[in-house]
Amino acid sequence: MRDLVGRLSALDPDAGAALQVIAYFDRLVETRAGLEAIVRGAAVLAGCPACLTDSERGVHVRVLPDGGRADAGPPPDPAWPRMAVPGGAATLWLERPPPPGPVGAMVLERAAAAARGVLDRTRGRAPARRSEDDPALVEVLLDAGAPPAARSLAARELGLPGGVAVRAVALEGGVAHVAPARKPVPEGVRAGVGPAVDVLDLPRSWALARTALRLAAEGTPQDPGPRVVHADELGGLAVLAAAVRPGAPPDPDVRALERAGSEAPWMLATLYAVAYAPSLRAAAARLTVHHSTLQDRLAHAEQLLGWTVRDPRGRLRLQLAFALRRLHHDTGPA
Repeated sequence: MRDLVGRLSALDPDAGAALQVIAYFDRLVETRAGLEAIVRGAAVLAGCPACLTDSERGVHVRVLPDGGRADAGPPPDPAWPRMAVPGGAATLWLERPPPPGPVGAMVLERAAAAARGVLDRTRGRAPARRSEDDPALVEVLLDAGAPPAARSLAARELGLPGGVAVRAVALEGGVAHVAPARKPVPEGVRAGVGPAVDVLDLPRSWALARTALRLAAEGTPQDPGPRVVHADELGGLAVLAAAVRPGAPPDPDVRALERAGSEAPWMLATLYAVAYAPSLRAAAARLTVHHSTLQDRLAHAEQLLGWTVRDPRGRLRLQLAFALRRLHHDTGPA
């Protein structure tokens, strides 16, 4: 397909771009992507905000051209390019002056066709195939703006029993997972685990799970810490996460920690062990180094950091620096 797109683009740029649009939405359909992913594709490919509404099903999804969701927007302009989603009351439009152009028209056509399949299987117009990994059903379940009836239907189709506590789990890469609270968290990936809730309260669990994921580490010497973080255990760190937005300039203590980490491959793992172990001897045992070796390492680290890490106040400052470092490294939800 890439070779074909390349050859066609050389002959006719519009035709090559249209073929890319077709391939993009075909992939979304194959992977059973949800409505937000489809509208996001339309916005990014068209280079303008895209919005899908369905008055019968209570659906409203609006995405900006940078991929961020923003349901609030200006009143629809009748002149904006739009297309009705076949088989219902849904409409997809692009917030741009007419005409849409050949690429914009193809985006509307393919996105509307893809949206029809999602609406049918997640909003009760057609029988859905039960699959706990169906991302479109999961998206409905986690969407606070979806009608309760639609979310209840999605829960049934996902095989989630009524009256049983469930939780949302945010996996690396922005992937959402929903399962009964008693079920183990998926292994081998970074994950943020939301609190156990009733099915209709899953949007809250999902929001907290995404916050917890921001504080999950890779578990490597260069990013030490737990790979799975539970939102129930965050406490005041959740407030800190809300105050530090992705992409914000790093705090001076974070910059100091980064500088120290660049000095030696053992530095960050050593400082993390000291920050969270109950004593320096326990930290040395965790690192499998002699106590005197740890003391020498800390003397060097404290010179680089600019503060002591051997008293409670210094360890708290170090713990906050590690938390802020993860939050600053976070790029936000996908």
